[in-house]
Amino acid sequence: MKKTPSSRAHRIAALAATPVAILAAGSLVWQSSNAAFTATTRSSGNAWSSGSVVLTDDDNGVAGFTVENLVPGQTGSRCLVVTSGANVPGQVRTYVSSLAPSAQGLENHIVFDVEQGTGGSFGDCTGFVPTPDNQPAASIATLAQVNKDYATGGSAWNTAGTPGESRTYRGTWKFDTTGLTQQQIDALQGARVSMDMVWELQSNDTPAG
Repeated sequence: MKKTPSSRAHRIAALAATPVAILAAGSLVWQSSNAAFTATTRSSGNAWSSGSVVLTDDDNGVAGFTVENLVPGQTGSRCLVVTSGANVPGQVRTYVSSLAPSAQGLENHIVFDVEQGTGGSFGDCTGFVPTPDNQPAASIATLAQVNKDYATGGSAWNTAGTPGESRTYRGTWKFDTTGLTQQQIDALQGARVSMDMVWELQSNDTPAG
């Protein structure tokens, strides 16, 4: 005669089966978590810092040109060394600022020529050698209109971004009265005009790297 297991025996069997199921499930998790290959690599210490642009000259705060008692046809030249302290590439441009015209229009008859090159120093152009890339001479009045800010500046000098780069600029002026009558020339007596020459450096928009 077949015996039917008691309810107590059923409970014992069920309880005994539970640890086995848990162990089996744990075994599957352990095997699954160890079934993949992994590898990593990293580039550590990444950082970004902004560059700087610095521009100086050797005039020690002294005006490059202070000429008194001009006479028609008189001319002269002075040099100035501009040095870049920037650590990023950029471009230096030259322009006229703060023009203070004379009542007689003297600014229309002072022709100014700015050349860039090497050699020379402030006030002394001995050894100056110009580069081919220079802007044409023009009256101060014209320069103030044509080269009035960085966007319209001339005599471009491309810097490499190495602090200490320098470029010499030679400014040559002439009191030009060509084509004027004697009466017009006489009307320029006692006139005075002033301006600022500005050398501005701006970094490149999209440097390499």
